[in-house]
Amino acid sequence: MEARQRELTGFLLGLAAVIMFAGSAPFTRMALESFSPWFITFGRAALATFGAVVALAMVRRPIAGKRVLPAFAAGMLLVIIFPGMMALAFKTIPAAHGGVIMGMLPILTALFAALIDGDRPSPLFWACTILGGALVAAFALRESGFTFSVGDIWLFLACPFCSLGYVISGKLSRHMTGREVICWALVLVSPITFAGCWFVWEERFLTPTPEAFWALMYLGFFSMLIGFFAWNIGLAMGGISRVGQVQLLQTFFTLGLSALLVGEHIGWDTIAFAAAVVSLVALARKAKVQKAGQ
Repeated sequence: MEARQRELTGFLLGLAAVIMFAGSAPFTRMALESFSPWFITFGRAALATFGAVVALAMVRRPIAGKRVLPAFAAGMLLVIIFPGMMALAFKTIPAAHGGVIMGMLPILTALFAALIDGDRPSPLFWACTILGGALVAAFALRESGFTFSVGDIWLFLACPFCSLGYVISGKLSRHMTGREVICWALVLVSPITFAGCWFVWEERFLTPTPEAFWALMYLGFFSMLIGFFAWNIGLAMGGISRVGQVQLLQTFFTLGLSALLVGEHIGWDTIAFAAAVVSLVALARKAKVQKAGQ
């Protein structure tokens, strides 16, 4: 019974984390009402850094010297580059539209992990990757009048950076806890974060709308910090294979939150494309990957 309770708790934490991550797109759209894309990027990172410092102070375990560079790289990718490109993208495209495109993140992450480790994905994996990419491209073209919008291009560029950051973080998690990974990533890039806040600051940021202010708070504390805490603890308690499948629901949560928070219309065609992408991701996860050296 205790084992079942532990698995259930892990599942619920994983589900909560996925919902927090799904909120990134609509809350970024809300924050853009009062803030520039780059202030959202640096501002959310600055907020999360304060929480990271507190968390690391409680652990009191220094980072090993050989882990500093990978943690810094993860920070640049996940804290600065990906959120910055995502904020630029959502200036011109709806959150739900972006949610479908970002549905490819799990399969891109698996692809990077396989290539970096020298593994050989099966033909089924490659077929799912190519078909998934084609589906996402077709969706973006259809929604933008058969031409890629500026927002589409920013998001297509952002997704590989995010996936690579996930892979680097995953490798670091073999030697330190997942919470320490995101906290050290935030702290190591903090000079860039706070310099960026100062560089892009504008007086109008002092009078944001309440919606934009709370959206920025959400992005800083939930999307970038608490969500990662819940996700990593959930994986540890409930098991990667069980809890990891919850990530397949993220695209649908993004669609729902986009309708609820920013009033976007979600057509059946958007839901159909999202379902098709998620199905391909689920199929790719079951595809065999031959490990290096085998």
